[in-house]
Amino acid sequence: MSQEEDKTPFTEHLTELRDRLVRCFIAVGVGFVVAYCFKEKLFEILMAPLVTAMGENQKMIFTGLPEAFFTYLKVALLTGVVVAVPVLFYEFWMFISPGLYRQEKKFLIPVVLLSIVFFAIGSSFGYFIVFPYGFQFFLGFSSETIQAMPSMKEYLGFASKMLLAFGFVFELPLVITFMARMGLVSVDFLCKNRKYAVLIFFAGSALITPPDVVTQIMMAIPLMILYEISIVGARMFQKKKGLDEDGEEQAQEESEDADKTE
Repeated sequence: MSQEEDKTPFTEHLTELRDRLVRCFIAVGVGFVVAYCFKEKLFEILMAPLVTAMGENQKMIFTGLPEAFFTYLKVALLTGVVVAVPVLFYEFWMFISPGLYRQEKKFLIPVVLLSIVFFAIGSSFGYFIVFPYGFQFFLGFSSETIQAMPSMKEYLGFASKMLLAFGFVFELPLVITFMARMGLVSVDFLCKNRKYAVLIFFAGSALITPPDVVTQIMMAIPLMILYEISIVGARMFQKKKGLDEDGEEQAQEESEDADKTE
């Protein structure tokens, strides 16, 4: 009997995880179906920075017969994921909410909303600022004998990777602030290891972005700024010792109440 009681919480977590994953897949699927109806327009919007940098006489190509079809499918899928981001973040935070104290759960809705906002800001930064300068840099290698002929598949892979990278990178202040609130990091730790963070930012930017200094710097500099914002957020919302004790007492009271009801 005791073994069944021990296994029940774990199976309940698996059931909850399955249900939330199903809802996430449904949200992405609905977004994909709707986005596929506007696939051509969506791809035009996605390649607008490149078309502007290339000029009016330049065109994008596809080298394989099914390349255009699969590219439109991927565009629709990517758009479906972006449209479903609110649902994805909501399901994620609701899944981890049982492990939080009662006073920490009140931050869930603001955290979900801020996650969406930061992701949108990061993707917009990559699209409106990084893309134009980056494309001009790459196209600057063209000459009378060398002409850039980007394909649909290559551009979609590059653009989607960069947009997702900038979107998740801009979640840094939220993640660090949340970790400070949970007591996993402290302001002193963040300040003391600032120089190592800068080194990691430039190394990570070199791995994520194309092998050129321009886009690497354009990602590393925002990361450094976001890190400083993270320190401010951690200083404002870090968990105090008194709150830790109150939270532990409250958790004990809740567990005792739950035992009494059982």
